[in-house]
Amino acid sequence: MLLTWIAEVADEPLVLEPADRRVEWETNTWSLGAADEDRSSLSADEVVAAFERTAAAIQERILRLSFSEAATFYVWHDEQARQLRCSTGSVAPDALPFGGTYVASDDLGPIVEGFLADSEPGSGAWSHLEGVQSRSEQTETESGIAPFHVWVSSVGASS
Repeated sequence: MLLTWIAEVADEPLVLEPADRRVEWETNTWSLGAADEDRSSLSADEVVAAFERTAAAIQERILRLSFSEAATFYVWHDEQARQLRCSTGSVAPDALPFGGTYVASDDLGPIVEGFLADSEPGSGAWSHLEGVQSRSEQTETESGIAPFHVWVSSVGASS
């Protein structure tokens, strides 16, 4: 099922609206889970290839729209939600709309491997929530939070 869902992302509604990033995010962002049988039967290479095909299809759609600005298709493993997420935005790879620190990568393999190895998909482990802090306390310690990795693929006309 996971490979089918990844392929379907290429045909879903796509909004490229640099003046309204919120609409882009809401329309173009997808959360993908996987059943245990998918996690055990799929290889990271198969999942990576599916995302690469989806990125190529989205790039073709964007070219047909004559969109002349930067656009990026990107994938990350949301470890809290235990999902792979992907989105397309009218931004460069170094300007993705994340509140936290991320590292843009051209290697999707480790991101997918982490997702496939996730032993408790779809549920958060309470043991990982030690020391819940207020917003002001988080600001003080934010520099100690490790950045997460995001696979990026330039799909805009300027790519």
